[in-house]
Amino acid sequence: MLIGVPKETKTHEYRVGLNPGGARQLVAAGHKVLVQAGAGIGSGFEDETFVAAGATIVSTAPEAWSAEMVIKVKEPLPSEFQFFREGLVLYTYLHLAAFPELTRELLDKKVTGIAYETITDDAGALPLLRPMSEIAGRMSAQVGATHLEREKGGKGILLGGIPGTPRGRVVILGGGVVGTAAARIAIGLGARVTVLDIDASRMHYLEDVFGSSIETLYSNPGNIDAEVRQADLIIGAVLVAGGAAPKLVRRSHLATMQPGTVIVDVAVDQGGCIETCRATTHDDPTFVVDGVVHYCVANMPGAVPKTATIALTNATLPWALRIASAGVAGAASGSVHLARGLNTLNGLCVCAPVAEAQGLKYTPLAEVL
Repeated sequence: MLIGVPKETKTHEYRVGLNPGGARQLVAAGHKVLVQAGAGIGSGFEDETFVAAGATIVSTAPEAWSAEMVIKVKEPLPSEFQFFREGLVLYTYLHLAAFPELTRELLDKKVTGIAYETITDDAGALPLLRPMSEIAGRMSAQVGATHLEREKGGKGILLGGIPGTPRGRVVILGGGVVGTAAARIAIGLGARVTVLDIDASRMHYLEDVFGSSIETLYSNPGNIDAEVRQADLIIGAVLVAGGAAPKLVRRSHLATMQPGTVIVDVAVDQGGCIETCRATTHDDPTFVVDGVVHYCVANMPGAVPKTATIALTNATLPWALRIASAGVAGAASGSVHLARGLNTLNGLCVCAPVAEAQGLKYTPLAEVL
């Protein structure tokens, strides 16, 4: 199969869809890899390292997109829609529930859209989403602590405090991969940490791991109201696989918070779990609503691209090899986990959560393959 790796176009997105080690394995399996010139530089991978791995460097984005399968990191931007065509296999994070325009383009052009974030494993987890979720979760506590500094618009508090001063309160909405990673860093910084979730077994797990360093509460309107009112940092870490994130913190909640409270909504890719959330970029990451600082960067791991690209390739490459070798139909027919990764196929929406989020007709994959 001919595989293309274009340069990412999102603002301050330095990751690349495949590292040289991944390219080497695809080439060794008999496939040809086209990498757009400069695509890996932001992650510390020069063009020469891809050439040494057996890939071919192409000068332009159209050349990289001319491949049978395109491997990316982030969802395509409107400037890239021109490259869509029937028969193209697009393998990347799509987050379609939050992007109706992208969904329409994929359906209209009959692009096969395979989303990293909906591929599952035997435990029902999301192994291709996990590495970026871990990075974003850890970063959420870091950037939240930074934006609590007065010059960043925050309250002017140190999360861990010092002897004789109160420690900062961190409230994490969701105890999954993102929430656990955020809690780990927040606890390490010395903060008082509360995690809200609806899964009792997950809360038991968190208390087993973190002991008395953490408090867990059932996520319901009453507990959310009480916790966000006294929080210094609120981290949105809720995930509905393939679907839109539920709005847990409403505009009305902001009036109960102290000025300079910081919100970091990691769920922004799926529409955010904070009602006042809107996607921002690394060059303009925050905005203020009712005195509350919102950090809603939609590609947080892009700030640590070398770590992120290596971790991403580790997770995505095995499936890329299967798709390239067996084709989409063969690979999906042989794996229910990969089948769940298909969001669009032959002009049809084959992912139920995306269809529900956008009011589209859902077509079971079995009717298409």
